[in-house]
Amino acid sequence: MQEFRAPRWLPGGHAQTIWPALYARRHHGPALAFTRERWATPDEDFIDVDFLGAPPSPADVRPLLVLFHGLEGSSASHYAQAFGHWAREAGWAYAVPHFRGCSGELNRAPRAYHSGDWQEIGWILERLRGRSTQPLRVVGVSLGGNALLRWAEEAGDSAAGTAAGVTAVCSPIDLAAGGHAIGRGLNRQIYTRMFLRTMKPKALAKLAQHPGLFSREQLMAARDLYEFDNVFTAPLHGFKNTEDYWARGSAKPHLHRIRIPALVLNARNDPFIPAHCLPRPHEVGRWVTLWQPAHGGHVGFPGGRFPGHVLTLPDAVMGWMRQHGG
Repeated sequence: MQEFRAPRWLPGGHAQTIWPALYARRHHGPALAFTRERWATPDEDFIDVDFLGAPPSPADVRPLLVLFHGLEGSSASHYAQAFGHWAREAGWAYAVPHFRGCSGELNRAPRAYHSGDWQEIGWILERLRGRSTQPLRVVGVSLGGNALLRWAEEAGDSAAGTAAGVTAVCSPIDLAAGGHAIGRGLNRQIYTRMFLRTMKPKALAKLAQHPGLFSREQLMAARDLYEFDNVFTAPLHGFKNTEDYWARGSAKPHLHRIRIPALVLNARNDPFIPAHCLPRPHEVGRWVTLWQPAHGGHVGFPGGRFPGHVLTLPDAVMGWMRQHGG
């Protein structure tokens, strides 16, 4: 994957982001069949976890692969389907926990989810660890990857009892750099609009649940993720404002604290994440591997002939995981 090259028929970061998400093959064979479990959270809310096939029991000897999705993602996202295909072919158990509000039903508490939500990651992983006889292998994509790295950083040496290895795929580990990038130019016209199209209605539904939680007028006036986070994400999750959220939530400044094998994969032509903000080897600890190929887009990494597939990504990531994460 360090030397990944996209097909010639799909040039550029935008094409390598959009086409794989919408049109590329996600798996071979029959559609993936998930079984959903609903878990009650300590704050009297819930999250939904999708398991490939039957949920594993505590005595299950299969390795358990866990995937945390990205902003507004789910088990139906193209990358979640591709990793599910890999797990099915390898005979592994596979789980996709949904961040609150992302499983098709609005959560109950006066909160949602965010890029630095490492406490939620830790609670989910602790429960899933009880479903396997061995430490978990964990992949986080985009937002989910940053939150996963924040968990590994905060857990330190204790992370090894839960996870054998972690991977962050195309994650905005410098939230300020990524947030500003997605709010400018073509990114603002394509991706910002796409995200706000689902995020604003969810926020308004949350306001209907909890009147007075935030200003409806300010939310409706938000035109980018910076403004949305300032009105909704930051105050609902204990941050002063967007700057505080982006600073405290970013994984990049703390990568040296990780004490389990960790792969941080970012394409250098990712429209969301400027290449200049990516970490360099001297900025991370010995447990962290950096893959920064020139191509791939944002969670794209397409392969094959037209119309292509997205199976290159899980093959590469899980090859690394098997080598370094046991």
